[in-house]
Amino acid sequence: MSQINGCAHCIDLHSRDLRKTMSVDKIALLPVWAEVPHLFSEQERAALAWAEEVTLVSQTHASDEAYAAAAAINAFNRLGAPFRLPVAAKP
Repeated sequence: MSQINGCAHCIDLHSRDLRKTMSVDKIALLPVWAEVPHLFSEQERAALAWAEEVTLVSQTHASDEAYAAAAAINAFNRLGAPFRLPVAAKP
């Protein structure tokens, strides 16, 4: 949430890391991720929502909805990883 905090150094650092694993088009749309839900997975959206809630905690008070979404994804991860759930094939 470096764009919210206005930290050019962090944006530069993290965008360089992201380019190793994410398309430039997707990185460019991170600041407006909520407006393009089809581009981000459910897990990514939950993580981004929670990061914004925590970054803006004085305004959001870390809403129950964002917490529940992040907690649910965490629970799915704790089941998916040890049971080695397969990655769905892309068409």
